[in-house]
Amino acid sequence: MLKNVTNGLSFENLITFVPLIKTDTLFIKYETKMKIHFIAIGGSAMHSLAIALHNQGHTISGSDDEIFEPARSNLEKYGLLPEKEGFFTEKIKPDLDAIVLGMHAKADNVELIAAKQKGIKIYSYPEFLFEASKNKKRIVIGGSHGKTTITSMILHVFRTYGVETDYMVGAKLDAFEQSVRLSDTANYIVLEGDEYLTSTLDPRPKFHLYNPTIALLSGIAWDHINVFPSFETYVEQFRLFIDTITPGGTLVYCNEDKNLRDLVKNARQDIKYLPYETVPYRVENNVTMSYYRGNDYALKIFGHHNLSNLSGAMLVCEQAGIIKQRFWEAIVSFKGASKRLEKIGGTERVSVFKDFAHSPSKLKATITAVKEQYPKRKLIVCIELHTYSSLTSEFLKEYKGTMDLADEAIVFYSPHAIALKRLPPVNEADIRTAFNRNNIRVFNDKTALETALLNFDYTDSNLLMCSSGNFDALDLNRLCETVIRKTE
Repeated sequence: MLKNVTNGLSFENLITFVPLIKTDTLFIKYETKMKIHFIAIGGSAMHSLAIALHNQGHTISGSDDEIFEPARSNLEKYGLLPEKEGFFTEKIKPDLDAIVLGMHAKADNVELIAAKQKGIKIYSYPEFLFEASKNKKRIVIGGSHGKTTITSMILHVFRTYGVETDYMVGAKLDAFEQSVRLSDTANYIVLEGDEYLTSTLDPRPKFHLYNPTIALLSGIAWDHINVFPSFETYVEQFRLFIDTITPGGTLVYCNEDKNLRDLVKNARQDIKYLPYETVPYRVENNVTMSYYRGNDYALKIFGHHNLSNLSGAMLVCEQAGIIKQRFWEAIVSFKGASKRLEKIGGTERVSVFKDFAHSPSKLKATITAVKEQYPKRKLIVCIELHTYSSLTSEFLKEYKGTMDLADEAIVFYSPHAIALKRLPPVNEADIRTAFNRNNIRVFNDKTALETALLNFDYTDSNLLMCSSGNFDALDLNRLCETVIRKTE
């Protein structure tokens, strides 16, 4: 039995017991309607899973102390938005069939304590997804970067050719109403395999719970310092993930990543290994072109990292029976996932992008991509330090040099986010030192940040806003409209 743990878990204990923990027996029966309560329902995956189960006819309730967009509007649309924010013991009724526990709920959460006292079955959402997919072919996309984009590419191609699949992806996709689907008819389920911890009760990385039939690893770049205190412990989780692949399964991996190559050298021999490398491409008039067997394909995505993601997705789709030629014919209409180098708006003289790039490797890759795609435009970049890692002084040094290609570099952090994460205050001087850039500008007030952004001359420029948060609810659409007006 697992002990209760906090978000400050000492990770050395985790490595010892990960392979030994088994999930519970399947309890999800699609013909049986259940009452399920979500603790911390506002998370991206959590609220999407709640909606998916609601659409199947289950009775869903939930709580959270903060719910941001788009989760707020999505939950409200389906009548699942809690009447008021907070956690309340009276919501934990004895007739509940199950609790789904979100990662952001702390060990002292009053609803969690009440559920344990009442003996109600508690699942993390990865456990729940595994229990719902034991009879399916599970495709799990892991790696420090590109997970959402690769998962989205696969789903786009599957949809194009009518391959029915269940899924869990960390972003809103065109033509998909929600980011989670569960059914009793799909043969496949495609899961974005996050390496962050499962819940406050279960310190396993989420992607250790899925036991994939087909797995993909896109690369390893240290992140989540609050639970992986060293690069070695972080890498170890990917080795353990490979050990969870079902016997006879397949691992697709990026051969350009030395850490992955080293893992594969010493990995088990009862699975198939398929390496991939970035497909050839070129940029013509701000459009990325690639080719296959003599045919040119104009893509709606761009950047070396995305062309690497495309290559990995192509191999996964091939394992599902979609030949490469058909993959290429489908991928040209793929516009990308929400917040993954998503173009908010623009004209011939200016474009505004938002991106989920928050870790050092993601930030550098995204900036490089925009510079490569628009070599003649000035690039203004603003990153919000929002994650536990990015708001930790000892991890900040990992950002050194990541914004060197930006013509204007801005860093924003929210004191409110720091307080919610129960972290010590951030030192502005540490930020400047970490990025190793004298002219970097640092803000911790949304209004001041917006004023500074609007003072730039955006003629022949791009604005790139990078965050896994929301810049303290800064209206990026309004910001984009104002930026465009300034160039008219």
